[in-house]
Amino acid sequence: MGFARAIKESGVPREDIFICGSVLSNRVQGFDGAKKLSARGCQENMEAFAVGGIDYLDSIMLDYPGPDADAVRGQWEALEEFQASKLTKSISVSNFNPRQLDVVIGMGGTVPCINQLPYGVGFGGYYGGNAAGVLEANRKRGVLVQAWSPLRKALSGDAKAACAEIGQKYGKSAAQVGLRYIADTGATFTTQTKTRAHFQEDLQIFDFRLTADEIARLAAL
Repeated sequence: MGFARAIKESGVPREDIFICGSVLSNRVQGFDGAKKLSARGCQENMEAFAVGGIDYLDSIMLDYPGPDADAVRGQWEALEEFQASKLTKSISVSNFNPRQLDVVIGMGGTVPCINQLPYGVGFGGYYGGNAAGVLEANRKRGVLVQAWSPLRKALSGDAKAACAEIGQKYGKSAAQVGLRYIADTGATFTTQTKTRAHFQEDLQIFDFRLTADEIARLAAL
């Protein structure tokens, strides 16, 4: 894995880097099959990261829930055992709705630290409700929402125009306003970039805050 080698060659201390692995095991029905495939996914993560001398992860995430409740339980038990083996510090999920979160939480073990969802300006409600409802559904379960591809809709059409207009007030780009919206509504985000300039732009969002009216305007898009 090129990423693992790059970490090894960067000289950056391991404790200064947060590494999250991922497991895709959502197409197997039933507890046993889903657990077996999820455990294999965890092991494959460790084998890939071992190229860079990495012997533990900061988190590992289920990319999608399985097709039935028993499969979800199997997936989660595999991750809990992976965490118990000290190979990851935390475990999380992605694209889980409240019912699926309740299956996991109902097992009585570890509550996911994060639920990665399509969230941000222009997304509306992933669960069929409004954006505030998405956050509340996760918050009351003790789960933090993290937006994946947070700017996918914020940088097109009416959403981009609104973010750009608001950004003029603060001397910020439309992208920075889109990311600030996520932070100001109580969620987190993960981004990717191929340039240092865009990486720096993503980081420069913590010296301003949106007003309640601006947040409401963006939430309505």
